[in-house]
Amino acid sequence: MSGEHELAMQAKAWPFEEARKLVARYADKKPAKGYVLFETGYGPSGLPHIGTFGEVVRTTMVRQAFQRMLPDVPTRLFAFSDDMDGLRKVPGNIPNQEMVAQHLGKPLTKVPDPFGKFESFGHHNNAMLRGFLDSFGFEYEFQSSSDWYRSGRFDAALLKVLQHYDEIMAVMLPTLGEERQQSYSPFLPISPTSGRVLQVPILERNADAGTIVFADEDGRKVELPVTGGNVKLQWKPDWGMRWSALGVDYEMSGKDLIPSVELAGKICRILGGQPPEGFNYELFLDEKGQKISKTKGNGLSVEEWLRYAPPESLALYMFHKPRAAKKLYFDVIPRAVDDYLTFVEKVDGMEPAQKLENPAWHIHNGRIPDGVKGTAGLSFGLLLNLAGAANAENAEVMWGFIRRYAPGASPQTTPFLDRLVEHAVAYYQDFVKPTKRYRAPSEQERAALADLRGVLAGLPAGAAAEAIQNEVFEVGKRHGFAELRTWFQALYEVLLGQTSGPRMGSFVQLYGVAETIALIDRALHPQATEAGLG
Repeated sequence: MSGEHELAMQAKAWPFEEARKLVARYADKKPAKGYVLFETGYGPSGLPHIGTFGEVVRTTMVRQAFQRMLPDVPTRLFAFSDDMDGLRKVPGNIPNQEMVAQHLGKPLTKVPDPFGKFESFGHHNNAMLRGFLDSFGFEYEFQSSSDWYRSGRFDAALLKVLQHYDEIMAVMLPTLGEERQQSYSPFLPISPTSGRVLQVPILERNADAGTIVFADEDGRKVELPVTGGNVKLQWKPDWGMRWSALGVDYEMSGKDLIPSVELAGKICRILGGQPPEGFNYELFLDEKGQKISKTKGNGLSVEEWLRYAPPESLALYMFHKPRAAKKLYFDVIPRAVDDYLTFVEKVDGMEPAQKLENPAWHIHNGRIPDGVKGTAGLSFGLLLNLAGAANAENAEVMWGFIRRYAPGASPQTTPFLDRLVEHAVAYYQDFVKPTKRYRAPSEQERAALADLRGVLAGLPAGAAAEAIQNEVFEVGKRHGFAELRTWFQALYEVLLGQTSGPRMGSFVQLYGVAETIALIDRALHPQATEAGLG
């Protein structure tokens, strides 16, 4: 055993705990198919959202942990799109909704692309998902349900479903209402006339011939083979069939799907397969505490997160407490970025065993890129406050301050910092600036601010952030603030127009002493400042 292997077997981070399930699964034998198969599922009925990415990044983290434990066992990751599903309703966040409505019921890969860019709506949404996964550098194999059904690769498994029809019905019927029981079938035939996926009773079935008989939309009885893409399965039987046909070893899913996982597992066993390992993660919520939905579009999109923060911060958000429900909206982004920077900074000083518990290790598969370490000690929160104080419209305004603070930093020498600067400006413009509300200082605060102005003016050139911070503390003490946090909150509200803010010593050092004095002057003498006299 290598040292890393031994450490991995003892590591406590949740990806290693999950990977140990697979080690136990193949403790006495290697997989007959020659590899361990991880799978993530994607329903492309709406635009891809962060929950989809979360499933892929978390599964990847488990895969990486497993590779440390059994490095001689090959692994694969399938990102499987259920694009054979019929479109049930028109998403509210797409163009050309009237056009799409004319194709309700058809497989997503047969619905025209409302964006006019791809072969179908399914192909469009698949491309959206793949584009992001590719940009993050995931190692995966994209799989299309339509391709598997129509190419015949599911044919043998579909014939098994037909052969075990009664057993599968015995599993499914008790979970359905009385009315649904009368029409339910695992098979959903695709109408040869309209092309729609039909929810109709199966009138006859012939296991020897591999066919089913049903009434088409015009009432005509039609016999179709269950192979060759002429039918698809209801999604729960489809899930179990896929686990069996592909030999899926690991798949996680949302907590709301626990009953479906249990049903799919029973069907997988009926078909002769072994259900995969996995766990049920908690759901993401919007700022109102409601479940994020692709069709509602009420959560953050992948593109939105990436406008305001690097993808590494999103991966960190997915790593933390996957079994706990978390709100996922714009306010969480700054903290996620700064937490990521903190974990990256800590890696080099850690012992090998400790590194395996560090989220940054899992985000980067144990190899932290040198580029993400070059931020000149600047946090994202501090950059946001700099953007606010400077009312930054672009990155160049920010770099004017940063170059003075860290002479060796530039967009060329610290590209990751440059990315953070661009994100900070975008976030400030879209979320911070519209909510800024400056207030006038109270008499106590005016006296303290005047005192602080004099203190700052008397600082020696190049004063350190900690020294500045101590001076700010002392001013607050001198002016009788019962709790110093109220003094700092006053600074944020009066000088920056927000209820929370940075460590003032670091902010003054970055923004500049003279510039901070100008902020104080504007607060103490707003009329003179507006008249150009301050």
